[in-house]
Amino acid sequence: MKSFTAKIQIIGVNPYVLLPVSVLKHLCEKAGRDKGAIAVKGKLNGKSFTQNLVKYSGKWRLYLNGPMRQAAGIDVGDMANVEIDFDPKPREVPMHPKLKKGLQQNSRAKAAFNKLSP
Repeated sequence: MKSFTAKIQIIGVNPYVLLPVSVLKHLCEKAGRDKGAIAVKGKLNGKSFTQNLVKYSGKWRLYLNGPMRQAAGIDVGDMANVEIDFDPKPREVPMHPKLKKGLQQNSRAKAAFNKLSP
């Protein structure tokens, strides 16, 4: 687990913090990659979270959604205390039974669905 403090910034409507290079390097090494989303877990001002680290516009960002910020009692412009580590647990959400049944009954819909990214 790595710790750092960062100011909450915003890009568009998305609040985020940038990670120090040493923390980013640690997470990439533990994840075994430096491309694509990296699953992370940790604490934001002492409140637990699970999230994905994402590279956007050339910078790796930890986006802070509304529930994360609300639980931590912080918002854009505030300083955030972050504890973070790679989360190796699979993040698959089971398919809703009605969607599964619908895709089984409609081959065109199933083909289109299978082309979608996760």
